[in-house]
Amino acid sequence: MRGVVAHVGHRLRFKRDVQGRIPSTTHRLSGEVEVPDVVDLIMSDHREVERLLTLVKDHPDQRPLQLPVLSALLIAHSRAEEAEVYPVARIEADEADEVALSQEEHLEAERLLEQLHGLDPMSKRFDSVLDKLIAAVKEHIEHEESVVLPELRQQVDKARREELGEIFATARETHLGELPGQATRAELVAQARNVGVPGASSMTRSQLQQTLRV
Repeated sequence: MRGVVAHVGHRLRFKRDVQGRIPSTTHRLSGEVEVPDVVDLIMSDHREVERLLTLVKDHPDQRPLQLPVLSALLIAHSRAEEAEVYPVARIEADEADEVALSQEEHLEAERLLEQLHGLDPMSKRFDSVLDKLIAAVKEHIEHEESVVLPELRQQVDKARREELGEIFATARETHLGELPGQATRAELVAQARNVGVPGASSMTRSQLQQTLRV
């Protein structure tokens, strides 16, 4: 797993400028570093997830190697989004209903991903669950990129989105290596808040798991 984390981290890591900020791959003509917009970072992650899903689907012999990579990215992306981005979309962009749907989509994808980890990668059952995961992720990406992210870009100003981009990228790195189905209580609280569960902060981990069906 350590090697997987290093591999995924290398693909996602943004070099920081002299002020410690995380720049994008493009720069302004003046030479000033352009901090990445959180919307662009999320969409970039989506493209990488799509690439990995295609690789796992089309090359069964590479599944033992590529499934952990896909899993590491998908969980790290989800945890960072749930903790840092969804609350902003929910409160500052007034997207409570859309965030609740996105969170439910995350939970479904994580359930399927957890199932894959317990299956023979060459089995028909693996293929069946993988197809469900691909469909679930596709639906989630289409929902976020057609509704949630455009509204976030419209309702939240550029400076705030750039600030959130740094926070998201840092959070994503801290979650690399986490496995599906092993969310901490704090992570479950964030998920519950995103779907609108009242009193989530006072619930036990077991109660949260039952409520979220995880």
